[in-house]
Parts: sequence; C-alpha cells; structure tokens
Amino acid sequence: MSNSDPVKLSVSRLATSDTDFDVRLEKLLAWEGVSSADVQQRVETIIETVRANGDRALVDYTNRFDRLSAQSMDELKLDAARLKQAFVGLPEEQREALSIAAERIRSYHERQKPESWQYTEADGTVLGQQVTPLDRAGIYVPGGKAAYPSSVLMNAIPAHVAGVREVVMVVPTPDGVLNELVLAAAHLAGVDHVFTLGGAQAVAALAYGTESVPRVDKIVGPGNIYVATAKRAVFGQVGIDMIAGPSEILVVSDGATDADWLAMDLFSQAEHDEDAQAILVSWDANHLAAVEGAMARLLPTMEREAIIRASLKERGALIHCADREDALRIINRIAPEHLELSVAEPDTWLPEIRHAGAIFMGRHTAEALGDYCAGPNHVLPTSGTARFSSPLGVYDFQKRSSIIHCSAEGAAQLGKTASVLARGESLTAHARSAEYRIEP
Repeated sequence: MSNSDPVKLSVSRLATSDTDFDVRLEKLLAWEGVSSADVQQRVETIIETVRANGDRALVDYTNRFDRLSAQSMDELKLDAARLKQAFVGLPEEQREALSIAAERIRSYHERQKPESWQYTEADGTVLGQQVTPLDRAGIYVPGGKAAYPSSVLMNAIPAHVAGVREVVMVVPTPDGVLNELVLAAAHLAGVDHVFTLGGAQAVAALAYGTESVPRVDKIVGPGNIYVATAKRAVFGQVGIDMIAGPSEILVVSDGATDADWLAMDLFSQAEHDEDAQAILVSWDANHLAAVEGAMARLLPTMEREAIIRASLKERGALIHCADREDALRIINRIAPEHLELSVAEPDTWLPEIRHAGAIFMGRHTAEALGDYCAGPNHVLPTSGTARFSSPLGVYDFQKRSSIIHCSAEGAAQLGKTASVLARGESLTAHARSAEYRIEP
C-alpha cells in the first residue's frame, strides 16, 4: 500500500432501522465510571494518611507518584510572582490568545450571575432569597500527559465572577515539569494559591486542609480515576462539581456540511483518549460514506493517530437515521456532552432538544471553539448525565438562603396553618411554638 492510499478505518456503522439498533447503541454508550475496589481502597488510605499527617503526607506522596525529591511544602508552592513571570514570558501570540479567551469567558459568565430577591405580602410578611458566594473554591487541573490552561480559565473565572474570596489551585507536575501556559492562565484568572500536587492526595488536602493547603468549600475540575474516586469519597465534606467520564461528541448533519470538516470535528474529541466517544448521525447515507472516507484519508495526518484510531474502533459510530425526527430521538436518548447541529436552520431544532451539555449551532461552529474561547463553560456533563446536570457556571460557586420575616399579623395567620399541620404530625412542640405567636 502506498502512502497515498487510504488507511482502513474501523468504526461502527449503525442504522435505526436495524432490529438490534437499541441493543447496539446501548452497548456503545455503556461506560462504567465506578472505580475498582482496589482503587477505592488505595484512595481511602491516601485520604486518611493526608488527614492524619498533613503536609508531610503530601510531600511523601508527591515525591513517590510524581518522581520528585521535595523536602517540604515550600518546594510545592508557586507564588503570584511566579505566575506573572509565566504570563510575561509567553510568546506574544499565546499571551494574546489566552487573554482573549479569558475575557470572553468572563464576559459570558457575568451574564449568569443570579440576584437576591424579596417580596412583601399584604400583611407585611417579607419572603425572599439571598444569594451568597462560597468562601473558598478548589480547582484541580490535570497535569502529566496533557496540560489544560483552558481548564484553569473555565474553572477559576466563574468562581471569581461569583464572588468567591479565595481560589486554590492544585496541579501535578510529574518529574518537576511546569507548564508555563497553565501558570499563565492561573495568573490571568486570578488564582490565589497554587500547589504542585495531584491525585487523591491533592483532593484530600483541598477537602480537609493541611498546615499549608487551605480547606475549601467545593472542588471542581477533571482528573484521572484516582481523582474521580477521591472526589466521590470526600463529597459531603465538601461540594464537588461532577464525576466526569470520557469526552464525547454527537454530530448531526443534514448532508450539506463538508465531509472533511466533520471528520476533524469527530477527531477533535477522539484524540482526548482511547475512551472518548465520537458519533455522527445523518439521514443521508451517501454523506455518511463521504465522512467515513474523509476520516480514513485524514487519520494518518494526525499526531495522535493511534489514540483516535482506538477511540473510534471501541466507541465511535456512524449512525444512519430515517429523518430529522429520528435524529432528535437519538439526541435525547444519548444526552451528549457536546452536540453539533451541522444543519440548516439549527434554531428550529432547539425546542425539541431536551438533553445536551452544550449545543453548537450551524456548520461553522466547531466544538473546538467552545473548548477554548467562545465563552460558555467547557466543563460539561458526560455519560448521559446531561439528562439532569448542567454546564459548570457561576451558580456552582454560589448558594442560596431563604429569607422569612413575618409581621405580627402574618405570624398569626401562618401560625394557625402550621399548628394544624404540626399536630397532624404529632409534633406538639412545633405546634405550640407556632401557636405562641398567634395573637388573641
């Protein structure tokens, strides 16, 4: 085979008309995000050790897992001057791109800010809701094989917009390698503390605090199976954003979008890792064949060819559906993290889309734009959890308190109702507490 010959591509072909379609789709979508008993035991041990030994445990685990030789936590801290140095030292093109992305993300999230509210009833009773930010948020940023400055911006900026007083960032640095873009992003996003920690030990430090790492109220950001398991273990002690699965994209095309464009859109998610999922749906069989051909032709040009190839083979699919309505049924069944509507008049689809993390409208809106700089958050629900979850946003860094301020007249009226209901539940103290406020 010559270098110009297309490489054989292995990707599932499905059709909604097939009798086994539902079974095959279910198998394709299946993702077990629960860690093994062995991983859970290791994570529990790490958490307990960090709780008991604090900084010393963090130094020991970091030296062991990231192949360092730190003597104290002082060597695992980065100050504001170091973050600024990273930003200033970037090539001008990267500084500008990072700054544009940060400003767009900030601008979008400013529009998310909820407001406190109150209303007064006729008898003078005031009811309402007060919105307040968390005191301190913790951000986990992946390191190692991949570094994501975009994740720093997407996690830290909404926290600041929400009014969080202090943002603490942890990022692993295997072999002591620092990613300057990540540090520069932390500078732009206004991160207050940065510790070069990773894994379950970093999550434990954020959840419980140590001599050096401040205890936070919520932990956000993606990580490996150890990080995900640790986040699940400390939930309740702190808030967490979500337990994220592999990245995924569902592209729906009416057949009029360039096949090369769509092939690369699918690759953009498949290249994350072997477990990522890329699916194309269309009612145009010739178009599906054209995209498959483009994928085979373009795949050898990709730096992460092996990862993309594995992802497509195990979890990718090209699905032939009957029509627009059939495509909509698939969308709501899958509840994708990323949904590309590569169709004419995508706005007309919106009222019927119930489940999707982020929706990319029209032929020119590549999902990759959302990953970096469009403005909306790229931290999204995966593995079908868009059925009940939303993108990370300002609201994730705030909480709401109910306000109840009864007038004497209002207390008397509500007291009668409360008394009846309380006595019906045999809660006498509740009833009498309300009755005391009933004026004769």
